[in-house]
Amino acid sequence: MSSLLSLVATTALVCGVLASPATSDASTFHPIPGLNVAAKSARKLYFGTATNSEQWNDTTYFNILKNNAEFGQVTPANVMKWFATEPEEGVFTFQDGDIIADFTERTGKLLRGHNCVWHNQLPDWLENGTFSPSELAFIVSRHCFNLVSHYKGHVCTWDVINEAFNDDGTFRSDIFFNTLNTTYIPLALYAARAADPKAKLYINDFNIEGIGAKATALKNLIKWLKSENVPIDGVGLQSHFEVGGVPPTLQQNIEEFVALGLEVAITELDIRFTSLPPTAAGIAQQKKDYETVIAACNAVEKCVGVTVWDFTDKYSWIPGTFPGQGSACPWTEDFVKKPAYEGIIEGFQTHGH
Repeated sequence: MSSLLSLVATTALVCGVLASPATSDASTFHPIPGLNVAAKSARKLYFGTATNSEQWNDTTYFNILKNNAEFGQVTPANVMKWFATEPEEGVFTFQDGDIIADFTERTGKLLRGHNCVWHNQLPDWLENGTFSPSELAFIVSRHCFNLVSHYKGHVCTWDVINEAFNDDGTFRSDIFFNTLNTTYIPLALYAARAADPKAKLYINDFNIEGIGAKATALKNLIKWLKSENVPIDGVGLQSHFEVGGVPPTLQQNIEEFVALGLEVAITELDIRFTSLPPTAAGIAQQKKDYETVIAACNAVEKCVGVTVWDFTDKYSWIPGTFPGQGSACPWTEDFVKKPAYEGIIEGFQTHGH
């Protein structure tokens, strides 16, 4: 991998300081050439997207992706996950992640690490292995330390813990919880902090966007972590919504997480139709929903940025996971901007904090 040092100083500065406001008259809304420009004009750090490098052979896709007016941040969708980075026990491979890291270095985009500990997409040796608590504790700490250390100084933010809860607020049953109870969470966070003291450390999850049992459980975990001086900097709201299903308590919930001393990011936004093709009314509702999500983040100073889980329906994960559903992204499969795109712009132009 080419040297990542050239952007370290710049990245550290941008990661730690909110963008300056635009100098134009804030009372007059002008057309804004790009989602990232709109986000930074609203004093957010970035507007970003998830991506997979195998999609970059698609020239139209790649030209939009690399345009910093549209995207100032990138999240690797898969290649930093456990199966890709430690496919054999104690054997670490970063080549695929390095491709995306080098791309962000060349283009000046921020890089989010995703993710350190998750119950899904685990390598066979881990998923099917049998480990004592002490063995698994060592494995978790080693993995988090080596992964975060490899990208030290370049990754701004890590999703250290991903999807730790069930929807009812109980902890998810997986190899980590079943073997270590909740102790794997501070283990992972301590290892990540030791590996890169300047990176922001997040817990990331879905169905925590609105006030409810799952969000409350995470708030209680955050309070406990802070009481034990465990490093935790932020919460990622994945925000995989259905059209018409944005929680009405989204902004209040963001404010409650921030009140715990955290920053918040919208980390995996898409808003899908549950039946296709979309109706005209549905398309209008999707635009409104994107605007609502962005406006909620815009209204809270410590909601630092928004990332969509890829920007075009051509590469959306939704149809493969929810058959018969889709059209969730701001661009169509043919790379035409939808009304949802304008909804994002309008959300950033609402009266913010």
